[in-house]
Amino acid sequence: MIRKQCEVTDSKKIEAILSMTTIGRMASIDSQGYPYITPVNFVYYAGKIYFHCASRGEKLDNIAENPKVCFEVDIPLAYLDAEFTENRSPCNLHQFYHCVIIRGTAAVVPDGLQKVDALNALVAKHEKGTAVGPVRTDMAAYKACRVVEITPVVMTAKSELAQGKSPKVRAALARHFRQRDGAAAANMIRAMGFDADAL
Repeated sequence: MIRKQCEVTDSKKIEAILSMTTIGRMASIDSQGYPYITPVNFVYYAGKIYFHCASRGEKLDNIAENPKVCFEVDIPLAYLDAEFTENRSPCNLHQFYHCVIIRGTAAVVPDGLQKVDALNALVAKHEKGTAVGPVRTDMAAYKACRVVEITPVVMTAKSELAQGKSPKVRAALARHFRQRDGAAAANMIRAMGFDADAL
């Protein structure tokens, strides 16, 4: 990683980024050697990525042929617009974000307890406390779907939060985002280490 100051190595912080979003993208390799990227609803559970899908499809064909995959999530936080940049230079425009990239192996989870646990973890993440009954093995939808497990081999993460800027510039950035975006800037401002209400 070129910008080492942006690298996230703490496993708890990486898990936190993975918990912030419900959509990730898995890249597999098709039979002709082309990357195939598809968005999936996912959960990070027990150290692995899980998602569910139909019983047939290109991604399943691909991982059956080659289980090596790449999985990615990104969370846009704020865009640095020309209003803030020096001389309104297009070279200073920038996007701030969190991201995680996982290289690993994918496999279909067989019917049984692991599949049930993964599906219930997926429901719990997406429903966030809503009263929903558990997934059971006797449900038609359980029998019809497939669950894919991605086992990480290499996991890297990055949080681009203006770490290379001076404290004065970072504070000015936080105030700019607060004035421009109002309450919508709260996630970026907190990630930068500032109190949005104190700006």
